[in-house]
Formats: sequence, C-alpha cells, structure tokens
Amino acid sequence: MAAHFGRLRKGATTTAVAAVAVAALSASQAPGVTTDDLGRQSAGAAQPSGDASIGGEGGGATGDSPYYTDLPPLKSPNPSPSASPTTGTTVSVGEAEAGIPATVLDAYKKAEAELRASKPGCNLPWQLLAAIGKVESGQARGGRVDASGTTYSPILGPKLDGNGFALIADTDNGAYDGDPAYDRAVGPMQFIPSTWEWAGRDGNGDGKKDPNNVYDAALAAGHYLCRFDRDLSVQSQMNAAILNYNNSTEYLNTVLSWLEYYRKGTHEVPDGTGTLPSHSSNSDPGTSPSPSTPATPSAPSTPNTPKPGGGGSTSPTPKPPAPSSPAPSPTPPTPTQTVDHLEDANTGTLTATAGSAFGAKVAVRAESKASKGVAKVRVRFTIIGDTDATFTGGESVATVVTGSAGTATAPALVAGEKAGDFTVRATVVGRVLGGLDYTATVTPRQADTLTRTGDTALTCVPGGEFADQVELKATYKGAVAGKVAATATLIKSADDPTENDKGPYFKDADGKTIRTLTDLTTDADGVLKLPKLYADDATGTFLLRFNTTGGAVLTVELKVAAAAS
Repeated sequence: MAAHFGRLRKGATTTAVAAVAVAALSASQAPGVTTDDLGRQSAGAAQPSGDASIGGEGGGATGDSPYYTDLPPLKSPNPSPSASPTTGTTVSVGEAEAGIPATVLDAYKKAEAELRASKPGCNLPWQLLAAIGKVESGQARGGRVDASGTTYSPILGPKLDGNGFALIADTDNGAYDGDPAYDRAVGPMQFIPSTWEWAGRDGNGDGKKDPNNVYDAALAAGHYLCRFDRDLSVQSQMNAAILNYNNSTEYLNTVLSWLEYYRKGTHEVPDGTGTLPSHSSNSDPGTSPSPSTPATPSAPSTPNTPKPGGGGSTSPTPKPPAPSSPAPSPTPPTPTQTVDHLEDANTGTLTATAGSAFGAKVAVRAESKASKGVAKVRVRFTIIGDTDATFTGGESVATVVTGSAGTATAPALVAGEKAGDFTVRATVVGRVLGGLDYTATVTPRQADTLTRTGDTALTCVPGGEFADQVELKATYKGAVAGKVAATATLIKSADDPTENDKGPYFKDADGKTIRTLTDLTTDADGVLKLPKLYADDATGTFLLRFNTTGGAVLTVELKVAAAAS
C-alpha cells in the first residue's frame, strides 16, 4: 500500500484509520518529525535557520514546484507479499521501492564522494540525494537516462506563472526550460533556471553543466544542501537544508521518510526499471502526473439516453448555455516585475588584506521607473573572477531580499590568499535587467619589520657549513605578520644587491649551489627559518638580504674565516 499526503480517495477507509497509518509511518521512518493525534505531521526543529533570505532563492532550489508525495511502504518484521495484477506473480513492494536505477545510484554516490573531499564537514549522505531525487522526479523517471546520465527527454515542471504555483518570470530566455515567458523546474533534481545558473556543476566531467544530467544535477544538489557550512549529521541543520531546497513542511517529512527508508537498505536495478510514484502535491490522489507533464483530465463523455421501449438511443438533450462569468480582474504586478533598475546604496571601498574580512559591504537599491525603492525583491550577489574570496559562510553566491526601503546588502566579503582584483555582480532574480558590478581588491599580506630571533654570530670555515640556521620574525604595525611572502639573496655588497657569485650558498633539492631563495613564506607566528648554509673556499664577510611584501628589509652578516691554529 502506497501512503500519500493529500485528500483521501472516495471509498477509502475512514479518516481515523488513514491517520493512524500516516502517524505510524512518520514515527518509524522520519527522524525529527512529530505527529499530532489527527495524524498531521510537523517538524518542530525543522524551520529554516535564518538563511532563507541570504543565499536562498525564496522558493528554494525548485521554486517550490510540485513534488511526488508517495511515502515508502510501511515495513513490518514479516512483510506480506502481494500478487501483480497483470502477471499474478508474487512481488514484494518493499523490495521494488528500495531499487534505485544503476546510473542514478552511481550519480548519488559519486556526488557524496566529491562532497566528502571538498566539504568534509558537511557529512552529506548519498541517501539524502536519493530521497530528494525520489520526490522530485521519481529517480529520473525510473532511471530513463543514457550512459552519460542524461535523461532521454527533459524533465520539466509546470510553468511557474502564479497559477497555483510561485510566480517566477523567465530568467534564462528559455535556455534551460524552453519557456521564454516563465521559469520551470528542470531535470532529475528539479532546479529552477535562476538557481541552476549559479549552482550548476559538472558532475560527469564532460565540460558541461546540464540540469538534465543526473551526475551534474546530483552534484549541484549536494553543494546546494551543504551551503552555509552546514553539518548534515546534525538533524536541525539537515532539516534547514531540505526546507531551503523546497520550503514545505510536508516536503520535509516526505524526504525524511525516504531518507530513513533508503538508509535501511537499497539495491541497484537496471536503468529504466525503477518504480514510478503516482501521487503529486498538485493533484488529487489516484492521478499520476509527472513533473514533466502535469496531467490534464479529459472531458467526461455523455451517455446516450435510451428511447422508451428500448429502440436504440437518442442524442443527449442539449444543455442550456452556462451563464457567462465576469471577466477576471487583471493580476497586479509582483514587486519583482516593477523593478526598473538597480542603484548603488553607498557601497564603500572594497579592499582587504589577504586572509581578512573586507571592511565595506556591497549594498544596492532596487528601484522602479519613478526611482522609488521596491521591497521584497530578491537580489543575487555573485563573486566573479580568478579569486578565492568568498562571502561569509564560504559561498560565492548569496541572494538577499530587499527591505522596506528597497535596499539589499550582501554578506561580508572575506579575502582568500590570492591577491588581485575580482568583481561582485548584483542582479535582480526573475528579471532580465542590467546588473551592477563592483571591483574588489585583495592586497598581499605585509610585513614592515624583520628581526633575527637569535644573536649568535653566523660563522663558518672555508668549505664547511654554518652551524646555525638563520631564523627571522616578521611583524606588521607591531602585530605578528603570518603568511607573508619573502625572498632571501646572498648579495655582492650593501650598495650592490645583485646576487653574489662566491661565498656562502644554499643547496637545492639536487644538491646544486643556489644563492637566491624565492617563494618563502612566514608561518602563522610570523617566523621564517632558512635551510642550512654552506661555504665555498672564499673567505671574508658576506651579506644575506631579506625582502618581504610591505617593504620590510633585513641584511644579515655571514663570516667565513680559517679556523684559529
């Protein structure tokens, strides 16, 4: 028996019995889910953790599109087999539901492995991807994918035109969903185009990010769930991630039920043979709409009316025309549709030293044609360029909803170790409008002072090696200067900083003589320890000069003299 959310079919058992079944399922299969005495499910700790407006898409990754509401079968210690209505063969519903198409299963496991390496603190289980894939597309329509993981035909949700669904005007000119008027959820994991544009990943290494490819979609879903440094082994954080994917408590409960079911055991089935769900969140129970093609019921036929005496049939009596309905009033535009442009909102100078936070934040104002601020508009901030800078939380994309004045402020920027310029672009989600670009600059870590950590004279005999290794400490404005780049060169004289051709030297990995060291970096405590120094046959006083970014310079004396008799 397949359990489902929604209205009960006519002729079903009593509401009380159905409620008991749903309650039993939620209690046994959905961790973190509670059920009231009427069988309604809720998740008290499952509300978004404050990140729905920063980094989210309002309607999550899917635009809160419809999803399959079928629940896993209720499992008992001795499940009763049932007979197939077509073949009479005894089958086990539980075993069939636990089967995941081979390519789809492989995509989930590969995504888990990639996230384990790139974001180990997320603790993403592949069974969570399988649970979401089940409710979003029935595991890519039962695994109807080719060898590369691409669906044989696009999986498209209904138009998000505000008619029973969210209203999301076209954001991709139909590039992903083929619809130039409204967005649709796309692919096995049902991403809306505006989310896929920044969240898409290349999961199968073919150089493309295709939402209809299960490898690409599964990896993108994994990264989407792992945003904001979430740890999915913590139930409240997993709940928040699922709700951010599709903001519905019923959706959360359904996904958690499949997650628990898959954790108890799954097996691989051939592509194209997976079981298909039959109930959707936007349809009556008993219908079988697909996320790609919502079912449209056909008009019922009118039975013929028998003639008196049984002589054949007559045409049905024509019905009087239905009274005309008043013309619907025009739908008022959404706030997003009234936005004409973005204006800067006093963004400061975006400059930071490597490894530190930027002092200023990017702020923009969504305005109408009359230059009035527009509230409740989603603005996306995207970091563009060759940089390892991120927003707080480690993401390169953040979406913020404008406040009452129409202003949206991006999360704080955090500089990485890569110096140089990059761009922060602000755009309106759901509108094809020109964005605003801001240039941000990361400067290298600096030091303004270098000192030796010891005062022992550095001496050596000709042809020998120096007993002490040179060690320095770097500071900047009195504070420790860690991870500062430096060079060390054995120079000819204080007035001639070119590299010397005699006297002390270092050795490279092959034992060859070198007198300049580049790519040196102080450690976290600002300390720099040089490799061992050697001397050739030349005697005298020699100079070793250090330079760092930020202008710190230090010259150290090295003496080579014959040993006293």
